[in-house]
Amino acid sequence: MRFRGLYHTTRSLGRNDFSEIVEDWTVSEARRKAAPNRARGKKHWALRVAGWMLGLFFLGVIGAAATFFIGYQTTDIPDPNKEFQTNTTTVYYADNKTVLGTFFDQNRKSVPLAQIPKTVQDAVTAAEDRTFWTNPGVSPSGMARAAFNIARGRQLQGGSTITQQYVKIMYLTQERTFKRKFTELFIATKLSRSTDKKEILEGYLNTIYFGEGAYGISAAGEAYFSEPNPQKLTVPQAAFLATVLNNPLYFDPDKPEAQQRILERYRYVLDGMRQIGTITDAQYTTFSQKVPPLKKKAKSQRFAGPKGFLLDMARKELERIGYDADEISGGGLRVVTTFDAELQKDAVAAGTKRLPKKKNDLHVGLASVRPGTGELVAMYGGPDYLKSQLNWATLRARPGSTFKPFAVAAALKEDLSLYDVYQGDSPIEVRGKELNNEFDRDYGDVTLLQATKESINTAFYDLVDKQMEDGPSKLVDAAVAAGIPKTEALEGDRGNPSTVLGPNAYASPVEMANAFATFAANGTYVPVHSIKKVETPGGGKDWSDKSVKKVEGAIDPEIAAQVNLALQEVTERNGTGEDARELDRPVAGKTGTAGGVAAEHRAKNAKCDGCLDGKDTLTSWWSGYTPDLSTTVLYRAGKTGEGDLDPYSNDEAFFGGNWPLKTWLAFMEPALDGKEKKDFPEPDPDSMKNTPTYTPSDEPDSSPTFKPTRKPSSSTPPPSSPPSTPPPSTPPPSTPPTKSPSEKPTKSPSRPTITIPTRPPTDPETPPAEGDPGNGPGNGPGNGNGNGNGENQ
Repeated sequence: MRFRGLYHTTRSLGRNDFSEIVEDWTVSEARRKAAPNRARGKKHWALRVAGWMLGLFFLGVIGAAATFFIGYQTTDIPDPNKEFQTNTTTVYYADNKTVLGTFFDQNRKSVPLAQIPKTVQDAVTAAEDRTFWTNPGVSPSGMARAAFNIARGRQLQGGSTITQQYVKIMYLTQERTFKRKFTELFIATKLSRSTDKKEILEGYLNTIYFGEGAYGISAAGEAYFSEPNPQKLTVPQAAFLATVLNNPLYFDPDKPEAQQRILERYRYVLDGMRQIGTITDAQYTTFSQKVPPLKKKAKSQRFAGPKGFLLDMARKELERIGYDADEISGGGLRVVTTFDAELQKDAVAAGTKRLPKKKNDLHVGLASVRPGTGELVAMYGGPDYLKSQLNWATLRARPGSTFKPFAVAAALKEDLSLYDVYQGDSPIEVRGKELNNEFDRDYGDVTLLQATKESINTAFYDLVDKQMEDGPSKLVDAAVAAGIPKTEALEGDRGNPSTVLGPNAYASPVEMANAFATFAANGTYVPVHSIKKVETPGGGKDWSDKSVKKVEGAIDPEIAAQVNLALQEVTERNGTGEDARELDRPVAGKTGTAGGVAAEHRAKNAKCDGCLDGKDTLTSWWSGYTPDLSTTVLYRAGKTGEGDLDPYSNDEAFFGGNWPLKTWLAFMEPALDGKEKKDFPEPDPDSMKNTPTYTPSDEPDSSPTFKPTRKPSSSTPPPSSPPSTPPPSTPPPSTPPTKSPSEKPTKSPSRPTITIPTRPPTDPETPPAEGDPGNGPGNGPGNGNGNGNGENQ
């Protein structure tokens, strides 16, 4: 075709001319085929791709604009939320019928913008929306951040203008969804075009939530500074209120951990006021030194009494779940807690009535958890939340010997046995330091079972620090698996020999009750919680504790069964918790006391170079459980809980087997009254034999026998003298001993053989141990740095 076209084109030319043209064309075509211009091809494709991308970009812009235009045109500004002033959150007990309380009647007093001074207006715009007077009601950067969060699958949050915040409060729900966010953008844009900015700011300042149940600037001034008139608010007060409204829970001045972030945000607000000329540089320098002193309005009586601690815990848990301050206080939530109304009455009665005669500055914390569910069914944190917000059921403290069961679990995981034998005599040398039993008492060679029953410190030191490699760290692993929080204090003691005696503030009664509930539930751990379900208006953000993760086998079921066996021995005759037998049903548990130097004695101790180290009892515990309930009671003294407990008891020390156990019984007896008696699962007899000290009996029909022989360690040579038997019987812990602590028990020339049926028999001649404020290795007694002063009661 090309030759034909060429021929017709060149007919009029001569033969030579035509031949030259053909030749030139042929050579050109050959060259083109032989040496294509690859660079030009690449450039061509790059331009084509760039063109497509540019086209798609413009199509996206056009599509987004069209979508926004359509959305804008089809979205009407609705009527303000009629329920805004009545959306009170109601909290119920576990029965979903009995009202526990409410979160804030909405305290809101409207004030015309003309009565709100410019300093207050500028403080709020400096804090929340510095382009308020000029922006179109929405923030492009905030929209971009919202889109980015959507792409990452996160909740929509942050970046909202004052107009958007006002729209969300007055016209929309509090749910964070894609649809709600873009509806908010359309309404905010439309409202900004149709409504004067001053009117929007006035509505915002009269509806925004400032915390403390206060909606609007007038209520906020009254709540924080007892000043309802905005015209009388100072510049620092206005800046503080603008600080907390950003996130009243995060910037809660009642939280010690919030103080620094409040100060930083407060300075940010002041700096914004300086930039727009509201205050001078000199004023900024003066005001930014510290936040203004608060003069808070008295809390609502709905928080009065012990139930205030329940409401406070529920509020904090709602925050952890993901509800923000205005949702909690004014979102109209229906909150069902795990608290049992009847059990809560029993807890309050136990915490207020079954107490020593001397009660001044004596504090009781009680927590009860349902095993296998993590439900906190009852809690006593103090007599009146309005008088003191210190919750003695949630404040962490030194657990003392209540930490020993985790050492038992760790030992069993290492294939050691309850019938292996350890040093019960006092003292024992650990890392070059002598450590003692309570009153320096000797017990001879004892099994781990007996050491648990009588809480013998030296045997546990022998177990954890001599017979187990990295024993303290494995003890921590077992505690964390059971449910003790992985705190800095606990992690820091992975190498501390005294960790087994709980020398530092590792856990609260709530956390300890839940950890022991893991043993009661055959090793199943469920995070402790106080919220069962949350229902929101419209159901857009409902929540249920069915989402709480259950960890089956957190503690091996067989190990849990053997720990239960050992802790049941604690409640048998001559165990440190023998009074728990009054419950008349299978009970397991552990006593614990932690010694140190009380706050009132620390100045004197410093002057005498530590002469009072370990002399005071700072905490006293009883943590006991049945298959139905795990309940922990803690006693503390002094305004901060660091006082000496010993003056409150006639015992030699304030032992866990005395008043804490009595208070525990006062709760558990009515709590379990009429309930079926349940047994703990028995350990597998075969697993009980898995020990190097087991030898089968020669008698074909007799029970297996265990010959306990203490395994020597490189740091502890075998005893050169015959092993000792326990000391002669002494009165129970509530009665002073008939012998002085310095008297040594008589020695026995031979070691008895222990016969083990399904459950080992108790030894009626073995006296209860009496604790040990022993000075274990650490940084100093009573200082919370690993002093090792846990007693063995």
